[in-house]
Amino acid sequence: MIEPTTRTLLVIDDEAQVRMLFRTALEAAGYRVMTAENGQHALNVLMHQDVDLILVDIFMPGMDGLELIPRLRATKPSCRIVAMSGGTGEWNAFDLAKDLGAHHTLKKPFSPRELIEAISAQLLPSEVK
Repeated sequence: MIEPTTRTLLVIDDEAQVRMLFRTALEAAGYRVMTAENGQHALNVLMHQDVDLILVDIFMPGMDGLELIPRLRATKPSCRIVAMSGGTGEWNAFDLAKDLGAHHTLKKPFSPRELIEAISAQLLPSEVK
């Protein structure tokens, strides 16, 4: 099993309550968690901090997740990216997020357990995936 205490996560979501909920659940699971309220803030954080996984909301004001994901891939190519959204639309944002470089997607709402399981699966050594 992976040691979550050695893993650092960045949660990017424009809703403060969502960031706080995710931070609480993930820290309780043993992860180190940083947060950003938008894409530009996330890019600024990543200039000074290494992370193992980025959890990014697809629909945010300003730079949305679909614009941000390719920039995250360029900035931190070895980092795992999980895209999430509760939004609906005529096109499949999750497929596009994967095409742009997300490794996994989560549809809101999801339970803290589903969140932790998805993140744990993404952080398994590559030969186990």
